[in-house]
Amino acid sequence: MATKKQTILGSSGRQAAYTQRKRAALILAAQEVLANIGPNATIEQIVNQAQVSPNTIYNHFESKEDLLSEALSQIWQDWLIWAYDGAPFGESLQTMITVCRKLFLVGETHPLFSRVLKNTLENPDFVIRAVKGTAMENWKKAMLASGNSVDFFETRVLLWAYSLAGIMHAVYVNQTLSPKQADEALELSFSIWGLSPAKARKLVSQEITKK
Repeated sequence: MATKKQTILGSSGRQAAYTQRKRAALILAAQEVLANIGPNATIEQIVNQAQVSPNTIYNHFESKEDLLSEALSQIWQDWLIWAYDGAPFGESLQTMITVCRKLFLVGETHPLFSRVLKNTLENPDFVIRAVKGTAMENWKKAMLASGNSVDFFETRVLLWAYSLAGIMHAVYVNQTLSPKQADEALELSFSIWGLSPAKARKLVSQEITKK
């Protein structure tokens, strides 16, 4: 016979699992909303997609913006795991640059993420806030490991983040840059980090293997 303590623990565990499943379902619904509508979607549109009441959303997230930001962050992290393909995050600058270049090919590899990018890149602030997380730490680690300067790091990384967002905007929103042209623009952006043209060119010359 189960003790009272075991019953309480079992109930608590089931509740935690239910909460986790519900939160995950809301995030998936929010990703569809980002793909179909974008970050300006109303709470009513999110509710319709998730098939829940507004109270259910607010039970798990502080605001609509918090849910949408988490949805973008999660799809970004899932894509990063795929893009790194087992390589450690932040260990190699070359690997991180190759991953950046894979962003220009998302339309071919991850259609849902591509639609999310197209809608969210209209607001680069939203994208940068949602995905920066540990990305800044990994980037700094990779720059140091490769012998590059990290002086004025926060200023440089902010400038470079907006440069990358601009390149992606041209790829996904305006569709004025091809992936090859985006590589060339990325190469130019490395001047923000003080990289020589030769080193920048080498970083974007590695062949990308699509899975």
